[in-house]
Amino acid sequence: MSDAASTSPTVVLVHGAFADASGFAGVIGELQADGRTVRAWANPLRGLSSDAADLQSFVSAIPGPVVLVGHSYGGAVITQASPGLSNVKALVYLAAFAIDEGESGASVQEGFPASVLASTARPTAYDAPGAVGGPDVFIDYDRFRETFCADLPIGVAAVLAATQRPLAGAALGEPATAVGWKTIPSFFLVSDHDGAIHPDLQRFMAERMKATTETIEASHVAFQSQPVAVAQFIKNAL
Repeated sequence: MSDAASTSPTVVLVHGAFADASGFAGVIGELQADGRTVRAWANPLRGLSSDAADLQSFVSAIPGPVVLVGHSYGGAVITQASPGLSNVKALVYLAAFAIDEGESGASVQEGFPASVLASTARPTAYDAPGAVGGPDVFIDYDRFRETFCADLPIGVAAVLAATQRPLAGAALGEPATAVGWKTIPSFFLVSDHDGAIHPDLQRFMAERMKATTETIEASHVAFQSQPVAVAQFIKNAL
């Protein structure tokens, strides 16, 4: 391990909706092979403020500097959590919600072309356990690959669809009350063939936050389909 790697920040990976931390396996392998310390946090997906509070507890226990990496809804969580964390040195958004104060993951999409997810999200008939109220939301199983991971093999996509973790609908509608990217250096990787968050919206958020921005020809889960490229993007933030 090089001196640079041994003194570099801990990378904390924050997954988004309809997934879990295991999706970061390829990126974790790439970063660890370079001597980086990586932690993949389990996002509850229950509510923006409560999820951010849980992340704050997790990160505050990590000694030394941290780089937060958020995918999809995870971007909203790192946005909300980071102002309360003095050890966070950079924010990395992977096809993620970089919302502003008073915005939610739902409201920020207004005025932009609808994503495929807008027509494939399915609310449950029951209230989301552990959330403030309202349903959980899944992606239609038959259209999961088209929406979420069109550049992954059919068999892999089928497993991801079957094992998807729901997002509490209330979490997507909860507005941010704190915004880390206004004071913390930020990086944004735009997925140009994203079916879950429209690429035009991603570019808008990246430009608004004056993030160091790159574009990748990938679906919503570039970190799974192109882990080497995504790991390199994260290394650039280190």
